[in-house]
Amino acid sequence: MTSQFEGPLVENNALQPPSRSKDVRSMSSTNLPKGLSYNSAAPPGSFNSDLRSTISRADTPAGLGGYTYYTDGAADESLTSEQRQAEFRSRIDKETKIKIGSENLLEALNTKNAKQTKDQRFRVESELKSSNRKIAQLKSDLEAEVQRAKDQPSSPGSRLSYLFHNAPLRSPSRPVAYKEEEEVEEQEAESPSFVLSELFQALEAENMPHDFYVERANALVELFKRHPTLKYDLAWSIFGLRIQAMLLSDSREVVAAGYRLLRYAVTDRKSLQTIRALHTDYLVIVSLVKESKASIEREQALKFVRSFLDVKDGVKEISRPVVRTIVAMAEHTEDRLRSICILTLAEILIRNPPLLVSAGGLGALTDALGDGSYQASESLSSAFLYLLDIPSRRKLLRSGYELGVPFAAFTSSSLIPANEEKLKEDAKVIAILLKNWTGLMTLSLNNFLAVRSIVSALCIPTPEMRNILLELFFDVLRIKPPSWSSSFLAGRRLTTYGRVTNLKTKVITKSPSADVEDENSRMSLLDHFTAVVLAVLLHAGLLRALLHAEEDAPDLSLKRKTTLLLGEVLKLSNQLLPSNWSASLQVLPELFHSASRFGQDTRFVATGTIYQVDSVNRTLYRSGPNAAAQGNKHQMLSETAAGMRQSEAAKAQAISQVDEGQFRTLMYETQVLNTVNYTKWKWDLIQSILDGPMLNAKRQEEAIKVTKFVHRLLSFLRPFKYRFSEVKNTKPNQRYVRAACSLMRALLQTSEGTKYLAEEKLLRQLAECLAQLDRMSGITSSSPLFSPERLSDSLVGGYFTILGVMCSSSQGLQMLGRWKIINMFYHIIELPGRDDLVRIMLSNLDFSLDNHPRIILSKAMTACSKRIRIFATRQLRKYATSEISPTSGADSSAGTAKWAIRLLVTQLYDPEIEVCEVAVKILEEACNNKRSLEYVVKCRPALDHLGEIGAPLLLRFLSTSTGYHYLDGLDYITREMDDWFLGRNDSYVAVVEASLARALADIPERPQQMQDEAPEPMEYGTVPPHFYRELTRTAEGCKLLERKGHFDEFVVTIADLGMEDEDPEIILKVKGCLWAVGNVGSMALGASFLEKSDVVKWIVQIAEESEVMTMRGTAFFVLGLISRSLHGQEILAEYKWDGTINAVGECLGFCFPLDFQKLFTIKPWTGSFSDTRPTLSKVQTITSVADSDDTNARILELIKDLANTVLTKRAAADLNAIKAKNPRGFQKPALFHKVMAILESQHYRLGACRFVIDLFDKKVMRQIVLEEEEDDSSDESDSETNPE
Repeated sequence: MTSQFEGPLVENNALQPPSRSKDVRSMSSTNLPKGLSYNSAAPPGSFNSDLRSTISRADTPAGLGGYTYYTDGAADESLTSEQRQAEFRSRIDKETKIKIGSENLLEALNTKNAKQTKDQRFRVESELKSSNRKIAQLKSDLEAEVQRAKDQPSSPGSRLSYLFHNAPLRSPSRPVAYKEEEEVEEQEAESPSFVLSELFQALEAENMPHDFYVERANALVELFKRHPTLKYDLAWSIFGLRIQAMLLSDSREVVAAGYRLLRYAVTDRKSLQTIRALHTDYLVIVSLVKESKASIEREQALKFVRSFLDVKDGVKEISRPVVRTIVAMAEHTEDRLRSICILTLAEILIRNPPLLVSAGGLGALTDALGDGSYQASESLSSAFLYLLDIPSRRKLLRSGYELGVPFAAFTSSSLIPANEEKLKEDAKVIAILLKNWTGLMTLSLNNFLAVRSIVSALCIPTPEMRNILLELFFDVLRIKPPSWSSSFLAGRRLTTYGRVTNLKTKVITKSPSADVEDENSRMSLLDHFTAVVLAVLLHAGLLRALLHAEEDAPDLSLKRKTTLLLGEVLKLSNQLLPSNWSASLQVLPELFHSASRFGQDTRFVATGTIYQVDSVNRTLYRSGPNAAAQGNKHQMLSETAAGMRQSEAAKAQAISQVDEGQFRTLMYETQVLNTVNYTKWKWDLIQSILDGPMLNAKRQEEAIKVTKFVHRLLSFLRPFKYRFSEVKNTKPNQRYVRAACSLMRALLQTSEGTKYLAEEKLLRQLAECLAQLDRMSGITSSSPLFSPERLSDSLVGGYFTILGVMCSSSQGLQMLGRWKIINMFYHIIELPGRDDLVRIMLSNLDFSLDNHPRIILSKAMTACSKRIRIFATRQLRKYATSEISPTSGADSSAGTAKWAIRLLVTQLYDPEIEVCEVAVKILEEACNNKRSLEYVVKCRPALDHLGEIGAPLLLRFLSTSTGYHYLDGLDYITREMDDWFLGRNDSYVAVVEASLARALADIPERPQQMQDEAPEPMEYGTVPPHFYRELTRTAEGCKLLERKGHFDEFVVTIADLGMEDEDPEIILKVKGCLWAVGNVGSMALGASFLEKSDVVKWIVQIAEESEVMTMRGTAFFVLGLISRSLHGQEILAEYKWDGTINAVGECLGFCFPLDFQKLFTIKPWTGSFSDTRPTLSKVQTITSVADSDDTNARILELIKDLANTVLTKRAAADLNAIKAKNPRGFQKPALFHKVMAILESQHYRLGACRFVIDLFDKKVMRQIVLEEEEDDSSDESDSETNPE
């Protein structure tokens, strides 16, 4: 079977010999035969050639970049599973968008005439039903795939290349699968050593078809997979000869199989040395320089080189000639392996920088970073930033301007709109650099030259470039455009946004309590980093450039976008920067100066700009909290909540005071009294009546006794009327469910309504329908109302919402008990295979009353499947996080919170760790409330069995005296304190740096399709919990810290080793001490520790003078932690650092030196590096590449000229002439060694390398590999006496 690259495919995880079939299709994972999975283990060096997508497509033409390589059992099982999960999620997202669009269209059709839109409505409903069915199926497949990945865990590789993995081309057919399974069973029955010897003997056979060798090599690979220990006992004297024979074959498939077999035989560095002794370096170079038609051989050769990176210190065994060849491939823009070559060079740059620099690879990586063609720019940028961090590695970059290449695209005058895509890619790289502390430090060289160039590019009046730059600044400043921005950019006036004024109150009311300690949001490293990026951009002239771009906008849309960014920048500077920064910015001096020139026409533009900026600022203030609001957050929350309650009460009172005549008019206008056709009823008016006048007992009695209003509404809800129960389950139709819930609440509030509801048929019919699910009831139905199909397609799930409303009232619970519905709830929990029904029931029941629903939930949390237990545990979140007031005995909400906390503590002992993890997360959130924290401690949970999962919750216990004494009694504090002092402090550095990097990377969250399975979203960019910070919250903890002397040890370490710039272990230790000191100093009780020592002085010195860039960043963030208290800001003021405070005088934790450039002053460096690289074994013995023979000397000189682009053509012509005249000259291994030495020492393009190697006869390589070079001297004498 021929693939796109004219090579053999892989079927059943093996390299296959070519066949004549032309049909190449990629089978989906659902077509795999039973018992077969994709791949079971990750072989060394595996990758996916197409970096744009990890999903391979077999229908891509061969000439395109999205081609598919064969796989070799290469992908790790978990990584292959991730591919399939990503595909499922992509398809779910697509179907969800179709579903949302259909629902919106249905909602629009509801406002039109029903008869005129009947056909269109039918088509939309059909499409919606199809989307729901597809989404349900895809979610089921995704769920199965996630479960399979969990059942077969595997350790992901640490290398960056594991981000790019293979996907199988096709699945084996069922008969072939069964046959192979039988063969595997037979082979496993035999001795592995016997099978190995048989395969070795088979490979000794000569003159066999190429398929024979490929199949035997595949069998050996499968044997190594099943028995990994075999490769440790290989007889390399025999195995090496077989490999050499395969690599010298004329068949590309056989050579590829040889490389693949070698990869699976690698064990450690010693095995790599043994493999290199087989002259594989020459063979790899010869394979890599071949033309693209030999892609299968080239790919396997590159995978073989990449397998060196999987072995500890294996990169030291990669020779410089091989790296030079990979560099040549990376520079060849048409090479289909270019992307993975660049990635390989980036990995080598991190593992062994001198090797890559000596091989000339920095140029290729710099070009790839700047030309915008490489898709994985994040990994490439990270490699450069890693190099720039420490002075010893920094010196390998000779110029220091390697990261300035992407900036050139914005300052080059030759760019035209056709290069917009390149500009976008370069902007992406610039954003990555500005979101990294090392990148920010590097761009600050020469007084922020690179940053000033990108800011000044705003003055270029090219619309495409300006739009990309504005998007860039929105991105790096983490500005999320408000909801009204799209309308504003389209030209609508700001005064038309009536809903904007309500946005602030809507967001604020989400807080469950005014007494919640929102510690994480107050300790955000992300905001501190955003503040310093904003300061750098303002220092580089961003405000002046924005004002110029505002006045000289190419079109109105860009002008509005610039205005919006200007308003956001002013808002951010007011919130994040010290007053001496923000005060000078807010007045916009240049703009006001222009506007005050009454004799010039330019003043009208300036005046209009001021008006627009002011209008945007006022709208931004209304649509989000300002600095003052953040400062007095709790007071604002309580005042806003009280105001909303008053306004809602006044509105409800006004609506309920409708007189009899008005009420009857309203009921008639709903059309409920005129027709039984519910589609003609005015549901918006019905909803307003149910939420207003129906709450009045007198009006409700009139609606029940005098009219048929309530009767017809309840009749519509009856299951056996088949009206509500047959309505399609769409978003617009949820209004029926909302109206039904409002009706139930209204009826349950009055005695007359309760009596009428108890006598209605609705509950009786619902009880009968639920009895269809109860095996003990004796009632059955061929099509039960609550079947899975009806639950997904119709509104029958809304009946559980109605029943949940009734559970919130004691009268409602009595009615449910009368019709035995509560009993049926108990039986539903026990139904096998009906998790969907259990989820709907649990998500709608109300647990605020101490009654049967709580027992039902408790039963679900202990007796159901793991998924239901997780789901049920999550239902406790809104109850556990509610406030516990001091008068808890009389407050029902406090009793509910305590009940939820007790249940969550019980869940900590669940046998499934996932359930325990969910419970810990919810308890940790509940502990934000001090009273809830004290109650959790009172429950005395044991968390030792949870290990790291329970550690954050135990740390929260330290913040109160009660929790301190509880943990002290368990001897937890002493053990944990010693643990942190001896090692956890260092590991904390990795946690906090990874959290900040993840937050700055702006990776979109994976859509949560299965809420019960999905973990709680992590808060990246905040200060993770630290033992010493929690310890210093209490006086007892401070005394223990002082008695132990740990803080003094941290201070000594920072003072003595703070300026270390070489030893990575010392640097890590100092960072750990810095974070410990910062966390202690951020607490009010920790101020005494700062006073007793000069540690702030040393931290300031590190932040301003350290040569390690990340060390400076750590010190900067630590100073921010110290500035979170007024006492800390006073200490910082002594060292000329200024902190940020809000309008009410609270510290925000952002600080800067008064001399801003001190933070970014770094010593320039000169490039120098030591060349300690491995070379080819034969080259090591050659002291010179000169030759005594004139012809050979001429050949060597011409090959040197090939490196010169001016002399390339003439040198190539002369070499061809020499070969035509004396072909025996290119049959000498000695000359080949010297030529390879020249190729190693100089930079050549890929075509030149291929040309040079093709000059030599193929038997030369055989002589070198098999070490048959003893007759070289006789050959030379023959060539001198008998020239041809």
